[in-house]
Amino acid sequence: MPSGTRQEFAEYASANLPRLHRTAYLLCGDPHRADDLVQSTLTSLYVHWKKAGAADNLDAYVHRILVRRFLDELRRSWSKVLLWAEAPDRATPEDETVENRDVVLAALRQLPKGQRAVLVLRYIADLSVDETAQALNCSTGNVKSQTARGLATLRAVMSEPAYGPAYGPASGPGGN
Repeated sequence: MPSGTRQEFAEYASANLPRLHRTAYLLCGDPHRADDLVQSTLTSLYVHWKKAGAADNLDAYVHRILVRRFLDELRRSWSKVLLWAEAPDRATPEDETVENRDVVLAALRQLPKGQRAVLVLRYIADLSVDETAQALNCSTGNVKSQTARGLATLRAVMSEPAYGPAYGPASGPGGN
């Protein structure tokens, strides 16, 4: 790879690293797995940098790589192995926004992978319907239906008693 294209890759990667890491974290829910996911995405992007440069939308191209790496990892049997019997204890945050974020992340992890990918790309990565469809290599109709189903599933999951009354359906003075 000529040095000019290396510089272009380095500039793109450093400018988009926080956004890619945030998207990866929301897909997998684990900061360490998100690091690995971003690293494998950027490695693949580096190898195919010339081809990526010819893409109509470079960000959608990179998101497609990221989502495919995530889905490939889910298909591997070793990804389901837990290294400890229980998750380590975490301090309870005093900031309610952090707590809300954890609730949303826990609810996202309960969604099917396709719905989760669409919601993360649409609402967290802020991609349009067309960009999301391009990143996932599917039709815009599929993105719209997965979005509708994903939001309905997310609402249902977050209305469960385990998430507390603050996240459930609103009830007025007359009850439900």
